[in-house]
Amino acid sequence: MDMQQLALEEAALKTLADTVMDRLKVVKAEMQEALTTGGVGRVDATLPDGTKVATISRTDPKPAAVVTDPDAFLAWARKHSPANVTTRLVTEVRPAYTTALLAEMTAAGTAEVSDRETGVVFEVPGVEIRATRSTTHSVRPTKNGPDLIAEAWRTGALAHLPLPQITGGAA
Repeated sequence: MDMQQLALEEAALKTLADTVMDRLKVVKAEMQEALTTGGVGRVDATLPDGTKVATISRTDPKPAAVVTDPDAFLAWARKHSPANVTTRLVTEVRPAYTTALLAEMTAAGTAEVSDRETGVVFEVPGVEIRATRSTTHSVRPTKNGPDLIAEAWRTGALAHLPLPQITGGAA
C-alpha cells in the first residue's frame, strides 16, 4: 500500500472515529442520566428482534479515604509516626504507610485512626472520605454481541437509531 493511500485511510478512520466518539460521549451521558434518575442498576441491550447483545451496568463509586491536604497529613504523620516519614529532596510520608492508613480509614469510613498500643483515636488532618470517581456504567457485550451488532449494522436493523451515518468499508 502506498503512502498516499495510507494517509487517506488514516485521515478517514480518524474522522470516523472522532464522529463516533463524539456521539458516544453524548449517548453515554444520556445513559448515565437515565440509569441514575430511573434508579436502575442494570439494563440489557437487545436488537429489534429481542436478541441480547450486551448488558449495561451502573457502577456506584465507593467512598474511600484520600489525602486532600498533603502538608497537614505530613505534619500529623511526623508527630504520631515519625519512623514512617522519610526526608529526601522532598519530605513525604512513606507511600506504604499512606496506603495502609488510607485503607484503614476507608474500612472505618472515617478519617480517624487509633493507636494500636494506647487505643487513642486520632483525627487525621488532610484526609477525607469521599467518592474516588464519579458514578458511571459499563457495557459488557455478550459472547457474540459484537458480531450480532455488526451484522445488524450491515443489514440496516439499527437504522432506527440516531447513529452516525457511516457507510461503506469492508464488510
